[in-house]
Amino acid sequence: MKNGILYLLTAGAFVVGTAELVVAGILDRIAEDLNVTVGAAGQLIAAYSLAYAIGTPVIIAATSRLSRNALLIGSLALFALGCAVSVAADDYAIVVAGRVVLGVSSGIFSVIAFGAAAELVPPEKRGRAVGMVTLGMSAATVLGIPAGVLFANWGNWRTIFIWLCILTLLIMAGIRLWLPKLKGDAPVRFTEQFRVLRNPVIVSGFLLSGLFTTSASLMNSYQVPYLQDVLHSRESSVSALLLVFGLFGMIGSRLGGVATDKSGSKRIVVLGLAAIAAALILLPALSGSRPLGWATLAVWNGVMSLTIPAVLTYLIQQAPQSANIVLGFNTSMLHLGVALGASGGGALLQSAGTVRYHPWIAAAIALAGLVAAAASFAAGRRMRLRTARTGEAI
Repeated sequence: MKNGILYLLTAGAFVVGTAELVVAGILDRIAEDLNVTVGAAGQLIAAYSLAYAIGTPVIIAATSRLSRNALLIGSLALFALGCAVSVAADDYAIVVAGRVVLGVSSGIFSVIAFGAAAELVPPEKRGRAVGMVTLGMSAATVLGIPAGVLFANWGNWRTIFIWLCILTLLIMAGIRLWLPKLKGDAPVRFTEQFRVLRNPVIVSGFLLSGLFTTSASLMNSYQVPYLQDVLHSRESSVSALLLVFGLFGMIGSRLGGVATDKSGSKRIVVLGLAAIAAALILLPALSGSRPLGWATLAVWNGVMSLTIPAVLTYLIQQAPQSANIVLGFNTSMLHLGVALGASGGGALLQSAGTVRYHPWIAAAIALAGLVAAAASFAAGRRMRLRTARTGEAI
């Protein structure tokens, strides 16, 4: 039954991930329907991300004593409400409000789902469990935007949110029926929950996570222009290539969980970041050949997804009694990284006039993430030595 619950959590991750990504492919339809500009419709993405980044850690900290069951069901109910608003609202401001609701509820569900997945299995299988939920996010990356375009072509852009609402209610019912009782984090006063920010192991771990995501976002946000302008890929082949890259990402998510359990989160974080940097450094040199450039991007996508379960598992291992709180703060770092990477990539494109240099900048940021990882590991060793000396003194 635990595998069944993990599949439900993975399905939930797919649903909330799709809600985040689907808007990007149908901005023109939304703009036309709401009688606003495409730029104004694009602010729906920003509203979602800001709500996700700001609201998630605050609400997670405020509700840490509640059971994970209650938070999962409550967040899905709120998510279903956000979908319903997206379906019914004709006013732009109300649709924005619906995106805020979706952002907050998605953030809460994602954090609690990762924590619940880790708690459902023995410690030696946490990487697999986290990788399973990550697989849902990867699947949303592959299918989210194409699904939105498909439904918009069939009828109305709101149709996708009807189906997301229905799937959410089914997942919510499954979790209500089959998820065993999972406690919340250890009881801690609200203000004391922010003490994790004083822990150098966790803070440098957050920095690692943020740099990793910034590197990924800087390259991923401009992957299509790179395919078109540097690799000179035909427009008709870009969609197929993105699908292949997404499939590599899904495989990477699954393998990343297994590798984390077998080899340890620290080793996979180091190897993953090193491989990401190497692929990005080599990419411009290999881009003279389209097949080699495509293959390098496929490997980069796969390794990037492979590294995510290791990073999340590492953070959970540093504070297992406060996993929800740690993952909540990490969520903010992830979305900050996405924003910085996308905006930084845009500024680089504007100044250089080309995306040819994006891989090298992204590689430098990934290497900075490797330095942050080393700092986190070193801080952990110092804390263990200090604890051992204190124990000997007693």
